[in-house]
Amino acid sequence: MAEDQDKLAQEWADALLDGDGDVAKDPDDPLGGLENVTDPSDAGSADVGQDDEALADEWAAALADTEQEEVRHEKEQAFLSTQTHDYDFKDMGPEAKSGSSSGKRDLDFILDIPLEVSAELGRTKLLINELLQLGQGSVVELNKLAGEPLEIYVNGKLVARGEAVVINEKFGIRLTDIISPIERVKQLG
Repeated sequence: MAEDQDKLAQEWADALLDGDGDVAKDPDDPLGGLENVTDPSDAGSADVGQDDEALADEWAAALADTEQEEVRHEKEQAFLSTQTHDYDFKDMGPEAKSGSSSGKRDLDFILDIPLEVSAELGRTKLLINELLQLGQGSVVELNKLAGEPLEIYVNGKLVARGEAVVINEKFGIRLTDIISPIERVKQLG
């Protein structure tokens, strides 16, 4: 690129030294045929020395700007290359997919999350009037038959069924059926 600029600068300098070509050069004429020239652009080689210096200054400034831009670009690229990071990805090979002991360790962080577990004996719908009529000793009929299993919900999702038991004067539930993963996924949709 610098060679092209030097070549172009040389062509301009040669063109300025050669003159306009319209002015006849007479060795006896002290003004060199410039006495009838009124337009400064037609002056030919009268101010060639000053024009050459101005042109050289312009070219020097342009080259300096170009070099500064290249240096700035190189510094920017060097800075950006120091800002890149190599990432360390986990192994996704057969050992990682098999669920080895490291997989259990990765799930330990969720073991302390509290869940709401509820057991449902049955359901019914009441009108507000019927609800207001309830008192001590009233019987509410549920939609399940006697002996049907209770439903166990975790965070509002059915996960198991069981039967009610009494242990040390407390109610409990003996699980009789765990909902399959496929059925649990169907409940999500």
